[in-house]
Amino acid sequence: MRVVALLLAIELLDEVLWGTLTAAWPLIRRDLDLGYAEVGLALGVPALVGAALDPVIGALGDTRFRHRVLVAGGVGVAAAAAILSVAPGFGVLLAALLVGYAAAGAFVSLAQASLVDLDPAGRERAMARWTLAGSFGYVAGPVIVIAAAWIGAGWRGALGALALLALVAAVAARSIPVAATGAVAVRTALVDVLRAVRNREVARWLVTLEAADLLLDVFLGFLALYFVDVARTSPELAALAVAVWTGAGLVGDALLLLVLRRVDGLTYLRCSAVAALAAYPAFLLCDANWTKLGLLAALGLSNSGWYAIPQARLYDALPGRSGTAVAVGGLGGMLGAGVPILLGAAAAAFGLEPTMWLLLASPLALLVLLPRRG
Repeated sequence: MRVVALLLAIELLDEVLWGTLTAAWPLIRRDLDLGYAEVGLALGVPALVGAALDPVIGALGDTRFRHRVLVAGGVGVAAAAAILSVAPGFGVLLAALLVGYAAAGAFVSLAQASLVDLDPAGRERAMARWTLAGSFGYVAGPVIVIAAAWIGAGWRGALGALALLALVAAVAARSIPVAATGAVAVRTALVDVLRAVRNREVARWLVTLEAADLLLDVFLGFLALYFVDVARTSPELAALAVAVWTGAGLVGDALLLLVLRRVDGLTYLRCSAVAALAAYPAFLLCDANWTKLGLLAALGLSNSGWYAIPQARLYDALPGRSGTAVAVGGLGGMLGAGVPILLGAAAAAFGLEPTMWLLLASPLALLVLLPRRG
């Protein structure tokens, strides 16, 4: 139980850190005098580099080096947060983010793999707990920024404090057992990754994860812009919409733990996809902003579990190779990273309102991709 708590704490800390950074971007941009192009590079390049490193990190996770890579990742996350807290300009900021994204892949992804290895039969519930911990962390990020500003520490003080917590977590991670990884040779682990990509069941869950993400992170990325540019609301109401979305997701993640005690994960995903098929068009067609917020909350509740369950099934498709699952997930993430770019181009060409309808492909794809039986 202590190991489970530590692994969930790693995910909680990671989401607190990145949630704090996300909420602090307006302050960071002002203090470092950054332009939109520099902000775009700082958001895009480190994420792409991190995803490119995930296959190597995941492969190492199935070797005797998992423990070392995991702990080193924790130290890297702490170092990145510390450097961010003292960054004098764009160059140092970008370097710190490059280190942070790469290190998070080692620290957080391998912590997740270690969690599902503890109870292979209960992977869906384990991933539900993982997602819930992350939701708490992401919601806490903006609160930390506000509290830090109130006491005069600012965003630099908040990130500095989180750097210390990350270092403590990295030291504590030395006690995480890694017996499930065995002693696979590095060359064998890399070959396993290439073989896994050709596995039909693995491919199914990779595509399902990316399809589900259309109404998760991709939708969140466009949500505030949608409310301001399409619904014609104030920026404050757009911020409230983001809060409603994240809050509903937190409640949904908590309820998911109760649902999975009684309902099979695949059955739940099919039912929730049908619910999203009804809620999302209603959200887009509704003109009353407060009703739109209510439908947004319903949508946030309905797609809880869209990451946890497919990710658990991806681990199931690669029994005894959780590191390989992390690796192929990184390959899928590299492909998925291009989706916001394509949607942004579509919005520039045709407008944001019609582009948002493309996200309806998410629940439709789930209904097509999900197997009839577990």
